Amino acid sequence: MSRQHAHPSVYALLILPFGVIAGYLQVSIAYLLAHAGVSVDRIAALIAVSYLPHTWKFLWAPVADITLSRRTWYVFACVLTAVGLWATSALPATASGLRLLTAVVLISNVAVTFLGMSVESLMAYGTAGAEKGRAGGWFQAGNLGGTGIGGGVGLWLAQRLSAAWMSGAILGVACLLCCAGLLFVPEPRAAHREGDLWRSLRNVGRDLWGVARAKLGFLALFLCFLPIGSGAAQNLFSAVAKDWNASGDTVALVTGVLGGVASAVGCLIGGWFSDRMNRQWAYAVYGVLEALCAVAMGLAPHTQTTYIVFTLIYQVIVGLTYAGFSAFVLEAMGMGAAATKYNVFASLSNTPIAYMTRVDGWAHERYGPSGMFYAEALFGLVGLILFAVVFSTVNRFWKERSTVEPVTEGVGSS
Repeated sequence: MSRQHAHPSVYALLILPFGVIAGYLQVSIAYLLAHAGVSVDRIAALIAVSYLPHTWKFLWAPVADITLSRRTWYVFACVLTAVGLWATSALPATASGLRLLTAVVLISNVAVTFLGMSVESLMAYGTAGAEKGRAGGWFQAGNLGGTGIGGGVGLWLAQRLSAAWMSGAILGVACLLCCAGLLFVPEPRAAHREGDLWRSLRNVGRDLWGVARAKLGFLALFLCFLPIGSGAAQNLFSAVAKDWNASGDTVALVTGVLGGVASAVGCLIGGWFSDRMNRQWAYAVYGVLEALCAVAMGLAPHTQTTYIVFTLIYQVIVGLTYAGFSAFVLEAMGMGAAATKYNVFASLSNTPIAYMTRVDGWAHERYGPSGMFYAEALFGLVGLILFAVVFSTVNRFWKERSTVEPVTEGVGSS
């Protein structure tokens, strides 16, 4: 490791807790709720609530940019995330406990947003320009790998331990061990901080505006909001497992450990390709692959073998899309107020995940499990068409503008 740049693999370790808390809810808790008689629609609503902080986290991201160090925020958020995992496991996974469980899930996910902000900021400063895709791939490999650990290991533990709270407590301790990764990343200098909080906040706003008005920044912001490559169906794989006659152990293995490995492999592949083509179009191509996989899963026989095969393929493609997202965001935002800028993009990208999770749940209730996948593919196709139209329009506008006045493709302060 050089003084400025860390090896990209360290970001996989640091972001693991971010994925663990998501996977524990999406797989372990969702499976237990489904087998307690709670409807898929209500489970989808609970999972959608977990995305609310990730949709609005750009509002408090400046706090991470102008106060404390990135490492301090990481440790603080990691402790709260561990407590949140324990609390989630300690509550009864039944319909009567949904209200309190929803509150705990909401608070826990607010806390984990600060952990993500810390890692994103460290990554923005600690990654060389030619390795944005590679860093994004490792980062999302840790995120999705953590989801597999939280889901698969969490469900396996929950089904075998004598007390419900033990599974969350074990995962919480594992998350705390990830703090060791801070030893391998340099703490960057915060050039946008000027001592006075108001001036620092004004610098953050100026930096963000500079990204939004650049061509790359505008296209990236627009792409984030579209339902291309949302991967929303993975949030409901454990809830719909009974439609494919998949056993609990199969769900734990496929949506957990194997799913985490599959998505991590997809992340590394997606990051590699994103460094070798237009990063925004790479993300769009990955979204097309995801839609095709959804249609194929809807058409295929509903058996446990089909569930295993298509769930793993889907997870690989989700890895591609997540790596593609981080790659084009890192390219568009530069450095500066990195936590705020990354989380504006991330908040927008979580919007389609939240609404597509609700759409998938709604489609399942009305059109069955195949209809759920067809609906996701249809929304993805509409999103791709919108992006193609806007991409062409924006490029034409910037080309015409460049003939009148020089255009600087700035992407934030460095």
